[in-house]
Amino acid sequence: MAFILGSGSPRRLDLLSQLGVIPDIIVAPDIDETPMKGELPVPYCHRITRAKVTAVPADHDDITLCADTTVALGRRILGKPEDAGNAAEFLHSLSGRRHRVITSVAVRRGDKVLQRDVISQVKVKRLSDIEINAYLATGDWKGKAGAYAIQGPAGAFIPWISGSFTGIVGLPLAETAALLQGVGYPLYREAP
Repeated sequence: MAFILGSGSPRRLDLLSQLGVIPDIIVAPDIDETPMKGELPVPYCHRITRAKVTAVPADHDDITLCADTTVALGRRILGKPEDAGNAAEFLHSLSGRRHRVITSVAVRRGDKVLQRDVISQVKVKRLSDIEINAYLATGDWKGKAGAYAIQGPAGAFIPWISGSFTGIVGLPLAETAALLQGVGYPLYREAP
């Protein structure tokens, strides 16, 4: 049995290590993440995660874990910004408002797939142009859904959350642990 992390995210790797889980294989699934016309954020995130976990090649007894994090402002999906201008647009949209961060986690072993969607609320303080420009200059927005990561410099913009902090980072640990146990992964085993 191999444990496969179907993600290229260093944040997910770090979070898994907090559970004592070290992947045998790391592979980022190559799927089309384009939202379908009119697709809402939660169903989108669920669909993308399911597509990822089924796209990763694995033997029947291997355990594969994949996740997707989506930032949603109302019905709008804020993906990964294409450039600094797009990131600035996202940050202006989020400024002074609450939004949702959806992280869907799926674990597959053989034909069995277990999946959970975790939804958290995040409030971003009202941002000045100086704050936005200074943040953009850090480059931390690159490759981040919604153009920010709560565990980075943008954490200073977030006075309030409700939900799973690790879910907002990219892998909700309580739910991930339950899913892994659900497919027989030996979490919390005694040290030899």
